[in-house]
Amino acid sequence: QVQLVESGGGLVQAGGSLRLSCAASGRTFSRYTMGWFRQAPGKEREFVALIRWSDGSTYYADSVKGRCTISRDNAKNTVYLQMNSLKPEDTAVYYCGATYYYGTTNQDQYDYWGQGTQVTVSS
Repeated sequence: QVQLVESGGGLVQAGGSLRLSCAASGRTFSRYTMGWFRQAPGKEREFVALIRWSDGSTYYADSVKGRCTISRDNAKNTVYLQMNSLKPEDTAVYYCGATYYYGTTNQDQYDYWGQGTQVTVSS
């Protein structure tokens, strides 16, 4: 069992930056892939980024590639999403998830989810 708690969201102006955090508790999740997803009002949840805990490799959606960096702190059992050059279209609730599946971007294959943190980017 893994519990995930997101934090770090807020209101920023276009071009600004935020760092989202996803703190994990419960059993160790060293074997999990951790992913960030987002959901804007009226839209489906979409993949943003993932990091494979086994080797630390990362993968990003084209929409955020070059602007976002996913990272981890093993000692704190925390995954981060650093977002730079934010755009209004980045506005969404951001969720972190954990999956046993290697490198999946499919939300249906994620086993655990946090409650989400709101990111709002103004013009």
